This record gives sequence, C-alpha cells and structure tokens, in this order.
Amino acid sequence: NALNSDSCSAMPLCGSSVDSSTKAQCKGLEAAVGGAAALAATTGSRAYPRFTGPQIAKIAQSEQEAYANCDRICLVSSFLCSLLLGAYAPIDYSDGSGMNLLDIHSRTWSAEALEYCGDDLRARLSMPVASHHPLGKVSEYFVQRYSFSPSCQLFPCTGDNPSSLAGLRLRPGDVAVSLGSSDTVFLWMSKARPGQRGHVFVNPVDPAAYMGMLCYRNGSRTRELVRDNHVELNADVETRSAQEAAARWQTEFTDCLLSTPPGNGGNLGVYFLAEEIVPLAHCVKRVDVLGAAVEGPFDKATEVRALVEGQFLAKRIHARSLGYEFGEERRVLATGGASVNKAMLQVLANVFNAPVYTLDVSESACLGAAYRAMHGFKRKQAGSLSFADALGNPPSLN
Repeated sequence: NALNSDSCSAMPLCGSSVDSSTKAQCKGLEAAVGGAAALAATTGSRAYPRFTGPQIAKIAQSEQEAYANCDRICLVSSFLCSLLLGAYAPIDYSDGSGMNLLDIHSRTWSAEALEYCGDDLRARLSMPVASHHPLGKVSEYFVQRYSFSPSCQLFPCTGDNPSSLAGLRLRPGDVAVSLGSSDTVFLWMSKARPGQRGHVFVNPVDPAAYMGMLCYRNGSRTRELVRDNHVELNADVETRSAQEAAARWQTEFTDCLLSTPPGNGGNLGVYFLAEEIVPLAHCVKRVDVLGAAVEGPFDKATEVRALVEGQFLAKRIHARSLGYEFGEERRVLATGGASVNKAMLQVLANVFNAPVYTLDVSESACLGAAYRAMHGFKRKQAGSLSFADALGNPPSLN
C-alpha cells in the first residue's frame, strides 16, 4: 500500500534505458571529471544518456524540489532487493559500475562524479557492496503473506548483464560471445583498461576482478544480408525470424566459408549496415591484400568471409583495448542462434587463437541470480569461498 501512495516516490516517473534526453548532462559530467577518457578510466564507461549518473543530474537540475525531497536513490536491482528485505538494500559493485558514478578500481563512489550529478548524492546512494555480501533475512511481510521461509537469506541483486556472466559460469580469462541479431561479448579480466569504446564493470562473482562488455548492433541479421548480396546502409537488420534464419545457416553460409581460405586472400570488409555502437560508425568499406579500397562487392563467398573475419577481428581488438589479456589458458564460449554454425565457429577460433565451445544456456541472467545466491549462502557459511568452488563442476561444454 505504501508503494501506491503519492508520498512514496519523489517523482512519479523516471527515465528508462532508451531515454536520450540527458545528452547535455553527459557532456557536463565528462567535462567535470576531465573529459570522456577520464570518466571512462574511472567509472568504466564514457557518459551515456541512459546511465544513472546523467539521469540523476537531469533531475537535480530541472526538478530541484523533487530531488530535495528524495531520501534514497535506488537502481531497479537494489529496489527489488529492498522490497524483499523490508529496508533499503545497497547497490552492488557490478550493477553500480553501469552508473557513471562508481570508481571501479577503488569500489567507492567517485567524488568528482557525485559532485557534478547532485548535492549530497553520496548519502542518497549509500555505500556499495560486493555482490556476495549478506544483507540479512527476508522481511516478515513475505513470510506472513507469501509463506517464505523465515530463515531465507538475501544477497544483493544485480543487473541482467552481470548476472548473465554468472549464469554462463565464466572463469578467469574466458570470453563469451553471444551471436544473435546483435552480438555481445563478455570478458573475464584480472586487469582493466577502460576506454571510450565498450564497458568495464566490477566482476559480479569476484569483486577483485573485472567484467568487460562489448555490444554490437550488426550481428546475425547483417550477416544474412551480406550472404544474400543485399549490402546497403539502413537495411532492415532486425526483422528476420529466428526459425527462418536458422534454416539457412548450415547451407549457404557454411558453403561460402568452406570455399574460402582463412585470411580470405587478404580481402577484408567492414559492414555497418545499421549504425554501429562499437565504434560509432555507419558505413561499408572493403580493402584488398594491398590495403587498397575496393569499390564494388567481392564475389559472394569472399564477401561472406570478409564480413565474418572482420567482425571477429574487431571483437578481438576491442577486447584487448579494454585490458583483456590473451593468455594460453583462454577459452571462447559461443552462444546465441548463429553458434550452431561450425564453419563460423572455426573462424572465431582462428581469430582468437583459442578453442571454442558452445553453450546452450537459456535465461542465463536468471540462472546467474540463482548461482550468485548459492555462492553468497555457501560463502557466508564457510567464511571465504570462490564462486567456482561454491558451485562445483560446471556443465560439460561442446
């Protein structure tokens, strides 16, 4: 009932993940800390309109009364945990890394970022905690109303992407590549070198480590369009059904890759049919073995391999730029609809110079939440326990 009260929230509505109305605050935040590179070096990302820091800054500047009346600012993750706990729950390091406010190296709030975004903001956020930090038992309300066990213990909630890393059970040095309509790369890193491309978070299962994340808009739909000789900017990259796409992965696409050699005779292409995120670009470029620009398309098979090798080379380069170290024990774990194509996985293995395994994990974020709760529970009992030791042997990889 309290949540339905007009007096519960300082504002009735808040910005969503697609809100882009805070570009002015992004520029202001970057300027306040010494530029975009400086902000990324501290918080793991340059300023993004959807991130919490710029969103808070907009409210503090334009809704001053609402900001002054605000006692606590929560992320969705910490708010959910607060409901279960019956008290304010802290923000965890990993989800807090996606706010443009947390110093991902010291695991504390950045004083410069807080100063720009709002007065007395540190008190409104409270101190962040590790993802396995015990918070206490579930509220008596849920025991009485929904028959929760009174001994049910709570640990911090986190965001969907950090939770997906936990659900995939990555180990140090692993790379997970999700090959879907858009592509996503998750990296387990012992050291971080954040830049203006991609994101670096505190690792959700090992707070001494880091998680790198790279998102690419041009994924499987772009690969299908190139295969079908439909290369043009602003092509419809998001409409083909998963069933229709899967039916052709093992035929035409495979034939094109198998009929061309690794390295593609030096021919390489960049195919950003939709405006790309990493890097921010919108173009199609082709070069030959001498590095000379090629105006027209390659033949179909060469075009397909140029696309795939170019996409995977970009992922490797961007991973290294974030601080990922290509050690001898690294593994690449592939998931998503296009991971059924073994010819493409071979290209991925060639580019990363590492074995590639496939994962069939649905709802990895939900699974990761369960894994993290289990880790927190066992760690509390044992005093100190790693995520891997708490969960035991992982499922076998293909």
